[in-house]
Amino acid sequence: MDAEIIAVGSELLTPHRHDTNSLYLTGKLNSLGIEVRFQTVVGDDAERLSAVFRAALERSGLVILMGGLGPTEDDINRQVVAGVLGRELHEVPEVIERIAARYAHTGRKMPANNARQALVPEGAEWLPNKKGTAPGIWIEHEKKIIVMLPGPPRELEAMFDEQCMPRLRSLVSGIQIRTRVIKVAGLPESEVDERIAPIYKPYSNPTTTILSTGGAIEVHLSARAPTQEEADALLDELTDKIEPALGDHIFSTSGETLEEIVGMYLVMKQKTLATAESCTGGLLSERIPRVPGRSEYYLGGAVCYSNEMKTRFAGVSPKLLETYGAVSKPVAQAMAEGIRRKATASIGIGITGIAGDGNPGLGSGMIGPLRMSHVTVRQALEGGVIDELVLDFVPVSGTPGGGIERQEERAGGPQDRSRGRRTEAPGARPRVRRGRAPRPARGDAPGPRPAPHPPRPPARPPSPPPATAPPRRWQHPRETPTTA
Repeated sequence: MDAEIIAVGSELLTPHRHDTNSLYLTGKLNSLGIEVRFQTVVGDDAERLSAVFRAALERSGLVILMGGLGPTEDDINRQVVAGVLGRELHEVPEVIERIAARYAHTGRKMPANNARQALVPEGAEWLPNKKGTAPGIWIEHEKKIIVMLPGPPRELEAMFDEQCMPRLRSLVSGIQIRTRVIKVAGLPESEVDERIAPIYKPYSNPTTTILSTGGAIEVHLSARAPTQEEADALLDELTDKIEPALGDHIFSTSGETLEEIVGMYLVMKQKTLATAESCTGGLLSERIPRVPGRSEYYLGGAVCYSNEMKTRFAGVSPKLLETYGAVSKPVAQAMAEGIRRKATASIGIGITGIAGDGNPGLGSGMIGPLRMSHVTVRQALEGGVIDELVLDFVPVSGTPGGGIERQEERAGGPQDRSRGRRTEAPGARPRVRRGRAPRPARGDAPGPRPAPHPPRPPARPPSPPPATAPPRRWQHPRETPTTA
């Protein structure tokens, strides 16, 4: 059975309201093996709604209309549906009694226009509303099912769960729909598709959709099969092929957010974190505390927008600010190190940059609202060695309309851009390379959860991987050993 959802309400065609009900209903229907083929938003206009409803009846076995069941003149769903189906509306006394009793319970008298909510098309069944006054309506018409639900999410969700899910469950053929989301960071949408299109295109089941979300790319896989186990097996097969193509750019296949994954690794590695932000105005430190248990690893952060605050809270030297300017790599490095020392954290992050469109010298076409930024991550290792990662987002000279150049450095010397290699600065400490422990096979049990801040074990130099090492699949941090 295929479904179609029609959201009714002129307010949904403005920037002030969002249709969240369709997302909820789609998830519920998919859990029954019912695929949603169309979703439509239409204003409170009888002629347009009639056209949309007629088209839905022709192409879908289940049509769900949301909203338009209130007591006001613009609540037109009952009249439109009855007219298209050729059925008369009749008043249900029991519905009026329920509405009147609900008003009486609050010490008020039912307004006369609430009687409109008791109108039900001939041959239809009304659905009780425990959270509001508008009853839902269930209609079976020429082997089609029409469901009319109230618009408020609180009312819709309760009614659909209690009244509609059991009925639909008894009607579906037993096909199961299972989904999986592979979340990717550090690659643009076009490159993700370029890497995995040859892998997913031969598959008609599962289907693949690539979406760009805030700070990540999501690869959505959807499989249909008679049982959940068979659908999961189809997802596993395609996922196993996609993961090597995206490698370490994958940070989740189980729905976690980026901040959750970062938090898991910090706890697993027994590290603590502090942040100093300028142009981002606290956006990073706002995301980190969204995760339960963040007090184990996040010590705090400072928003240092002015130079005075950079000096006071992040320990940036006024001379450094005068020499290089607030928006510079040296200042980002000083902010990261300063906040790390002040908070006595393992890792410090410093962010500075230019936001908005007020600087005419940088052109246009920058990433998001940032025109230029410098991000530094500094980590204290054993023996006083500092491991550093620098990300610079700066205008690329000669690029029409502006652009972004991204570079990465670790502790050691500056990068020689002309040859694309790194050079050691005089007197610089040897560069610290990062190593990873071998990933276990999927299903290995994770190690015990570490204490918040135990003493760190002595660092061990990582072993280089073999030259012909096979591609490694992404491993969830919960499945990664907690010991070296």
